[in-house]
Amino acid sequence: MSALTNLDKKQLEDLNIAIEQVEKQINQFKTGFPYCDLEAPATIGNGIIKFNEADIKDLIKQFDEDKQYYDILKFIPASGAASRMFKTIYSFVEEYKDKEIPDNFLRKDKIKFDSIENFFLCIRDFAFYDDLKEKMAEHNKDIETLLSENRLVEIAEYLLENEGLGYGKLPKAMLKFHKYKEDSRFALGEHLVEAAHYSTSETENGLVAQLHFTVSQEHLDIFKKTVEKVLPKYEEMFGISYDITYSVQKPSTDTIAVDMNNEPFRNADGSLLFRPGGHGALIQNLNDLHKEIIFIKNIDNVVPDRLKPTTYDYKKALGGYLFRLQQQQFEYLNLLDEGCLANDEIEEIAKFAKEKLMIDIPNFFKTYNEIEKIDFLYGKLNRPMRICGMVKNEGEPGGGPYWVRNSNDELSLQIVESSQIDHNNEKQEAIFQSATHFNPVDLVCATQDFKGEFFDLNDYIDYNTGFISKKSKDGKDLKALELPGLWNGAMADWINIFVEVPIITFNPVKTVNDLLRDNHQEN
Repeated sequence: MSALTNLDKKQLEDLNIAIEQVEKQINQFKTGFPYCDLEAPATIGNGIIKFNEADIKDLIKQFDEDKQYYDILKFIPASGAASRMFKTIYSFVEEYKDKEIPDNFLRKDKIKFDSIENFFLCIRDFAFYDDLKEKMAEHNKDIETLLSENRLVEIAEYLLENEGLGYGKLPKAMLKFHKYKEDSRFALGEHLVEAAHYSTSETENGLVAQLHFTVSQEHLDIFKKTVEKVLPKYEEMFGISYDITYSVQKPSTDTIAVDMNNEPFRNADGSLLFRPGGHGALIQNLNDLHKEIIFIKNIDNVVPDRLKPTTYDYKKALGGYLFRLQQQQFEYLNLLDEGCLANDEIEEIAKFAKEKLMIDIPNFFKTYNEIEKIDFLYGKLNRPMRICGMVKNEGEPGGGPYWVRNSNDELSLQIVESSQIDHNNEKQEAIFQSATHFNPVDLVCATQDFKGEFFDLNDYIDYNTGFISKKSKDGKDLKALELPGLWNGAMADWINIFVEVPIITFNPVKTVNDLLRDNHQEN
């Protein structure tokens, strides 16, 4: 790496980024990241647990009875802009901005669900339609007239641009997702409703639902104002209080960009170019929260009220299972901490670790003496734990559950993304393709140890699971580095437990037309 200038060092200081961190990242560009070594897909009976109806009822009961003893929070990554949702509409505006739209544009046969034609044909079914109609009326524009006259570009611009609803510039959280008889709800509003059912804690002032949103700095003020505006309605609806907190991705988690020769990429003014490190950077936000139990769910994975009961049941079941496992985990850790266990007690703990916590107990464990076995089990059990919902793979994108062997020859359950796989390796590709499930970002996490101290989550990151991508800026190619993903490498050394959940609990909104799907329509 070429020597850093004094201005470079000042820039690093302002960003709270250590020179050693930059040097390490540049070295990673040079060496690349190793591919994951997949051993097998995690499947039902081999890494994925499947509950029956009786199990679900029992775990819900445990959650409802025990939650009063825990400090529970819901964590929602919500910094992503909605612009990608409207990619098709942006392309349409660009194509027809100064061009006449054909008369038969909305009368084509066999219109595809995700097409721009379908968007306009079904525009009245979107929860934001009434807001759009009202906003256009403020500018003496009648949306129905514009639809009948095929003036579709004007409608699209009022939806996307700041003169209208400005949806193209807002985060997904602040888009109207679902329409109800009495009103319509933002995506963030649906999370407030959910939190009232499974993310509440007992306080001297009654029930409080705690939520934490990660938000981009540019949207923080308007995000807070929107929440403050809608909060009283939900507090009255459920008879609870909300404790809402926010954080932004820390500049110190940005990663340096390099040119194609692995030298620092510089902006036009000569400064170093840093880029956001991806959602893996949010492990720092999570680490700062110091909450016992944390539910994690993406901002766009919500459903209208009629479909929520299944979500509630499985959230509680996952939470109840976490309570149950953690209670036994802590009991065993107290025994291990005291030492002087009988051989049958050690074997009992090892069996729990293997069968319930999905921890691989290697063959050489049998050769250890008593002290070595206690040390081994203590190290394996005294870690943060997460229960991860897994849905059957029906072609949706997302990280899959696998048994993975690390550089220390240790076998563990991991959520693995396609970018982490050597697709030219036939054996690895075959294992990758044989996955039966994928992770919809449906997690419940325990971040406190058996002595009541919070784990430093930085100690459980696998830094070898980042990846490098090719980007461009100002017409020049560059290489960007993404940190280990939040639910992938950033949690690699946690106790990872996978549980099958129904596909109905996974309803992402990747394009605006996804909101037309039955699972996003209330009636």
